[in-house]
Amino acid sequence: TDGQAMRGYGNPPATWAIEANMEQLAEAAGIDPYEFRLRNANEPGELTPQNFKITSCGLKECMEEVKSRLGWEGKRHQKEGRGFGMASLVHVGGGARVYKSDGCGTIIKVDDFGKIVVITGSSEIGQGSETIISQIVSEVLGGIPMDDISIVNNDTDVCPWDVGVHASRTTFIAGNSALGAAKKIREQIFEIAGPALGEDPTNLEMEKGVIFSKLDKEKNMALGKILRKSHYTPGGRMLTAEYFYDPPNENFDRDFKGNLSVSYAYGAHGVEVEVDKETGQVKIINYIAAHDVGKALNPMLLEGQISGGGVMGLGYAMSENMVYKEGRLMNANFLDYKLLTAKDVPKMEAVIVETDEKDGPYGAKGIGEPGLVPTAPAIANAIYDAVGVRIKDLPITPEKVLAALKAKG
Repeated sequence: TDGQAMRGYGNPPATWAIEANMEQLAEAAGIDPYEFRLRNANEPGELTPQNFKITSCGLKECMEEVKSRLGWEGKRHQKEGRGFGMASLVHVGGGARVYKSDGCGTIIKVDDFGKIVVITGSSEIGQGSETIISQIVSEVLGGIPMDDISIVNNDTDVCPWDVGVHASRTTFIAGNSALGAAKKIREQIFEIAGPALGEDPTNLEMEKGVIFSKLDKEKNMALGKILRKSHYTPGGRMLTAEYFYDPPNENFDRDFKGNLSVSYAYGAHGVEVEVDKETGQVKIINYIAAHDVGKALNPMLLEGQISGGGVMGLGYAMSENMVYKEGRLMNANFLDYKLLTAKDVPKMEAVIVETDEKDGPYGAKGIGEPGLVPTAPAIANAIYDAVGVRIKDLPITPEKVLAALKAKG
């Protein structure tokens, strides 16, 4: 069998260990785990020991949202079998230079009827990149209708370079690339619209497919008409633009230090659980997932990513396990590999925290992977609060909880 990358690229198991250890350290120091994390949280402008240059950082705000919405204050240690847990995360949010290139190319073409074709190297794998790229281009071009924008991303004969869909990089990297190409196209549109309207290009504005003078709105013309007029002029002109965005992040040095990402995604998850001491069964009563997204370009897509990551994290934390015997996978089917179903999903609340990332497209940064990163330790910490046993290996099955309770006596 092949081992392939999973959502989070090594961050979930690292965070599992770190965030469980944070709880143990807080307990040893006699400090509330929330307060302990707050004292040690990253802040904007910080340079970390690993040489991460922190730009936008909403970690404290995410933790505050979890504390408030979960009802953390005064509820911990109050009822046997009922517990509250929290875990926080940091993840790359502005690309990740794991290869020599972290770039993405975009080509934009405008046709005779004012329709926009965006040819991007970035792939759509269900994460919503086509929607986000269309939104960014539409915004630059004065709110041109989304129906007038076509995305081409599935043909390597015509699509430019992109390093891949990984590291929660698409909105930031492909978005910045599309933003750069769209700005170039906007300039070209105004260049040919100026003579057509008898106006200086710097005085022009564009809104919903119509170019007009900021000084006299009566001087206006539809984008398609301007383009056809340009094509019929001797010499003619096509409107195409390209832009390649390769972010100013760094490869790690020999000591595994360096500013791996242009910006960093932060978040905190909080869980309320009920543990049956007779069976070891753990029930999720409430789940809060707060994430610093920079700027929310599409809140509905963001909430879907956060909730989807949380559900995937629940499976990682509580049921999913690949069983090998003599190198052979013994549970290679959905009967024995325990994926959660829709009926298993508890009450979940996705909370969007905005920090407006200065280097992101319209302030956005990545969110694809962070949704599952802190799930497992948040659940383990809640179980410890509920019944006083700490499970140290995943998944957290009823058998493990029951065995730990029996060992505790």
